[in-house]
Amino acid sequence: MNGNRLAVIGSGPTAIYLLKHIGDHAEILQKHISEITIFERRSHLGMGMPYSPETTDIFNLANISSEEIPELPESFGDWLRRQEDAVLSELNVKELPIDDTEVYSRIALGAYLHEQYQYLTQRLENKGIAICEKQGYEVSDVEVDDEEGGVVLKMANGESQNFSRVVIATGHAWGEADRPESGFYGSPWPIHKLLPKKGTHYNFTIGTLGASLSAFDVVTSLAHRHGKFVRDGDGLTFKQHPDASDFRMVMHSAEGWLPHLQYEQEEPIREIYRHTTREEMLAMRDPKGFLRIADFYDKVCRPALKKAFTVDNLPLMVEKLERSDFSFSDFVSTMTSDHEYSDSFKGMKKEMVAARDSVENDKPIHWKETLDDLMYCLNFHAELLPAEDHLFFQKEVMAFLMNVIAALPLSSANILLALYDAGCLDLITGKVRVLENAENTGITLIEVEDEDGTTKRIQYQIFINCAGQKSIDLEAYPFNSLVRSGHVKEARAQFSEAQRKGEVPETIDREMLIKEEDGLFMCTGGIDVDAAYRVIGKDGEPNDRIFDITFTHTSGIRPYSYGLQACNATSKILVEAWVKACAENEVIKADIRNITEVYDENDL
Repeated sequence: MNGNRLAVIGSGPTAIYLLKHIGDHAEILQKHISEITIFERRSHLGMGMPYSPETTDIFNLANISSEEIPELPESFGDWLRRQEDAVLSELNVKELPIDDTEVYSRIALGAYLHEQYQYLTQRLENKGIAICEKQGYEVSDVEVDDEEGGVVLKMANGESQNFSRVVIATGHAWGEADRPESGFYGSPWPIHKLLPKKGTHYNFTIGTLGASLSAFDVVTSLAHRHGKFVRDGDGLTFKQHPDASDFRMVMHSAEGWLPHLQYEQEEPIREIYRHTTREEMLAMRDPKGFLRIADFYDKVCRPALKKAFTVDNLPLMVEKLERSDFSFSDFVSTMTSDHEYSDSFKGMKKEMVAARDSVENDKPIHWKETLDDLMYCLNFHAELLPAEDHLFFQKEVMAFLMNVIAALPLSSANILLALYDAGCLDLITGKVRVLENAENTGITLIEVEDEDGTTKRIQYQIFINCAGQKSIDLEAYPFNSLVRSGHVKEARAQFSEAQRKGEVPETIDREMLIKEEDGLFMCTGGIDVDAAYRVIGKDGEPNDRIFDITFTHTSGIRPYSYGLQACNATSKILVEAWVKACAENEVIKADIRNITEVYDENDL
């Protein structure tokens, strides 16, 4: 690890944890990093897009409690407790006293993260590492400087700067353009663009693509501008504004699912090896070096889930898991059908009873927590999966996991149910296609396909894509010079022996296939990085100067990286790889056996 000037593109949570872990090892790293320059294209440093007042709204909840946030200089709960009442009011924190298990507003979490960022940058300066902040600077391109042995960052304003290495932590980016003349918005952010002008109301139906947490942010923000919520026992009722009698929202979901509800956890912080060991994971590789999901399920998931369902007093699931023919696919199908309702809102009302009992009476739901840990473990070994297992995970598992693990706070669920009961919110099942439409028509036309293939068309004056971010295509990678020069390539996974003989599933898009001398591969999304997050070029070699820890860039390799806990783990893995290389005066070793020593030695 040579050279002393480090650039960090982005200042959100992943970058904040990067700064924390660098500071934790400053005694070693200050010999190799003399200065850190932090580039942030927005006007707020140290917050991140989801938590900035530039992009979010006071009514949007953070969906994570203080006890679930990985360690920073001060806990979120303690930070809130020392704020003045006036500050808490501005942050829409009204439920007192502060509870470490409660969920608060996103802007409150953003203000907290900003203060932690300030503390961490000051700590680095005190330890001899200079900090240079470039606020309002958008990095438009990154080039490798082979002559000087560094990287060049080019700014949107025409400036350029040279650095020894760069960490890309750009966070959320929304590629689809808004078309306000047709009422179409490619993302909900910044959410202020969706709000009616002060003193006016939307007296028509608004549609969202997706019934995710982002869609709920839209629903919540708009609902508060079109009526008010009144406490009614443990729940809420919604009273529409007299001038918004026709205000209504419809969410579109392919599966027709609403997320599971918030639940009590015995261990709120995930661990990679909570239910297995590093050696057990590595020993499961077959002679070709592949880790098969079926083996992981049988040897790790099955016993852990049996134990969890036993504690949760669900003997029927224990019996199913004891059958050797009850596969991972069977598990997903069973748990999906157990939580699938003809009316998802009525299903949410049913689950609200158990969820409230879990949260209010400190009763953990062990199977959900265990499943989250197991998938977290698999995520950090996903480079060992063959292509067909990546495909299985993407097609059959991820939607179920996101429905289960994206736990909706009970306060958000109360809002949704109040709107549903008031006739102001609905959910339509089916795949959605946004149709080409003449501009300036003032409507967005969509086509919805049911399970039986029947289609219908619906038009909206406002329609918002809340489907979330997907892995980017290589063409959409924000730093074009790295693509053109071959310093980055698509993430890919090799097919197993049987598939390489030509038995590729017909369901795979042929454009996802890559033929190389050593076999057939499938693009898994995003760019290729090694276990230490060095970008990998077309020559197959990692670049010691460029590291990318942006989830949407790396989700082909790390498909289950979400939230602040993954921000922390990802940054820690990167920094620990640096520390080990510096301490041993060697280049970074990022093969799976070497890098997983970091997982074993640290609580990630």
